Amino acid sequence: MSDFNTVKDYVLELGFAISKEIPDEEILIINDEERGIQSLVIDCEDTVLVVEQLILKLDSAASTVTYKRLLQMNRDLVFGAFVLNEEGDSLLYRNTLALANLDLNELESTINALSLGLAENGEELLSFADK
Repeated sequence: MSDFNTVKDYVLELGFAISKEIPDEEILIINDEERGIQSLVIDCEDTVLVVEQLILKLDSAASTVTYKRLLQMNRDLVFGAFVLNEEGDSLLYRNTLALANLDLNELESTINALSLGLAENGEELLSFADK
């Protein structure tokens, strides 16, 4: 069984509905509103599984105080991190896992870390959003 099919099986076993599947690129997109999961991208890239979700567009006037606070929030995340996109205008959650020995618990823990991070920091994160 391919890594992509294994990951897909794990996603379904965890009870998530796949809202979009791009088999040629080995990408799944899932949603779970109750857990704060909105268009979570699960991407098999060679030997690595990339899990990434857009959190928000950052206020164009974001300061070093904002970025410092985001780094402090990262310290409390169990898995993954809040990161910026290449342009520096969007905040994302991102985690990478090795596909060679990926198991159900690792994927579940990554998704739970996102949900927990959003629950614990949601209000403050929204204060960083572009208005």
